[in-house]
Amino acid sequence: MLLIILGVLLLVISSWLKRTPSVNPAYIPVIFIAGIAMLLLGISFSMFKVIEPGKVGVKTLFGKVESDVLPSGLHLINPLVEVTTFDVKTQNYTMSGVTSEGQKEGDDAIRILSADGLEVTIDLSVLFRVKADQTPFILQNIGPEYLDKIVRPVARTAIRDNAVYYDAVALYSTIRQEFQDKIYRTISESFAKRGMELQQLLIRNITLPQSVRATIESKINAEQDAQKMQFVLQKERQEAEQKRIQAQGIADYQRIISTNLTDKQLQYESIQAQKAIALSPNSKVIIMGNSKGVPFILGDKN
Repeated sequence: MLLIILGVLLLVISSWLKRTPSVNPAYIPVIFIAGIAMLLLGISFSMFKVIEPGKVGVKTLFGKVESDVLPSGLHLINPLVEVTTFDVKTQNYTMSGVTSEGQKEGDDAIRILSADGLEVTIDLSVLFRVKADQTPFILQNIGPEYLDKIVRPVARTAIRDNAVYYDAVALYSTIRQEFQDKIYRTISESFAKRGMELQQLLIRNITLPQSVRATIESKINAEQDAQKMQFVLQKERQEAEQKRIQAQGIADYQRIISTNLTDKQLQYESIQAQKAIALSPNSKVIIMGNSKGVPFILGDKN
């Protein structure tokens, strides 16, 4: 477009110089030819437009946005048309307290007030994409600066508007997923009205005040100590039960033996023991008594 304007300007100047007698006429053809060359180059460059992959183009002619969208590739267009490109791939907009993570420099985390009046800091990532068929609407009503005009304020407002219904500790633990789903629905509806699609919402970090974190840690430690004590008590009860069963088994065994053991059984067991000792290769001389109190001697094999 700039070359076209310069070419037209040179043609006008050459035409004006022709009507000026004081100007050397030798320069007029040079200016005229330069104007024609610039005009032709400008038209040639302006007629061809390349749209990069993952992007679309929206045409504007004298301030009027045209409804047709240029997809990726090479296009032959009106040289007077201006083309604004939009990225239709998935985009990530992060608001974080870590300097190097977000789109904004410095601490860009979202600070909110919970239902119990505590200040909670939230790091948020918004994954979204621009709908290709809605890019003329976006250019006409929002402009190319949709990140600062729509994505950022809508996300931060949705977080603040929904956080006031929950306590800080609940946001940190039990209802985090519920809170995230509710924010997702709010942002998704707002994006859809403005030609964008919310793909995923990530609450990356929720930071509570130091006093609340200390209380939560104390509670967790107390619960862990209680679980540990319960385990120890359960183990001791199991060991006590095991000893009781062993003692009961010994008592039952002794009761059975004392009930069923007779004199003849004892005499038989004594004879078997004496026989085993007599046949032992280590025995030399064994003096024993019989059941009637009469002793006898068993010598070795020699």
